[in-house]
Amino acid sequence: MYLTGFHAIQERIKSGRPCGPLLVAKAGPRAKEIAALAVSNKIRLERTGAFELDGIAPDNRGIALQISEHRSGDDSGHADISLESFIADLENRSSEEPSALVLILDEITDPHNYGAILRCCDQFAVDLVVSRNRRNAKHAGVISQTSAGAVSWVAQAETPNLVRAMEDLKEAGFWIYGADMEGEPVYTMNLSGRIALVLGSEGSGISRLLRERCDGMVGIPSAGRVDSLNVSVAAGVLLYEVRRQKAK
Repeated sequence: MYLTGFHAIQERIKSGRPCGPLLVAKAGPRAKEIAALAVSNKIRLERTGAFELDGIAPDNRGIALQISEHRSGDDSGHADISLESFIADLENRSSEEPSALVLILDEITDPHNYGAILRCCDQFAVDLVVSRNRRNAKHAGVISQTSAGAVSWVAQAETPNLVRAMEDLKEAGFWIYGADMEGEPVYTMNLSGRIALVLGSEGSGISRLLRERCDGMVGIPSAGRVDSLNVSVAAGVLLYEVRRQKAK
């Protein structure tokens, strides 16, 4: 499996996560810069022809970075850590950092949305993204490019059971709020401390079982004529408000 976007490749190399070799067919200024970065990070370079690279990674810009195809988390950027280890680490440092921000994704199937959400998570310092290990977006190249490489930096955990994950977070002191058009205006809610936000799928929203376990629903007041915000845009607005309150 290969990453082809300049940002995606650059951020993956910087992150220190396993990758390589870097295939280089055209040595333009940006490709040279990334190749030098790869060398400095001890990632092997392989020169290849443009025709050959097009066959391997059709959307390339003269370079492509190979990443693992195994289910170690490197194929789609998912499953960096387990939820259990995240909670354990949080408890170990709770006296220093009593607050935390977790984003729970309930069947986000569009990789463009998934990548855009991860970019928001990087910008607003989300501590962990939790998703189901089935029925979520799994296209590494699109996710990495859409996230502008943020997928390499945002901690993620996969679980077979989001309901249980929510229960574990509650036991760890998290208040959990679901995103919903009819929810309470987000700026009226107290979102300090340990907060988890749930974002539902593009079509049907948050599933019933997850909705029933939320402590409340938050919404984004809108004066628009269109039905609702795209899920990745909504993620950005909600995460900004949480971080704004935590910065007080």
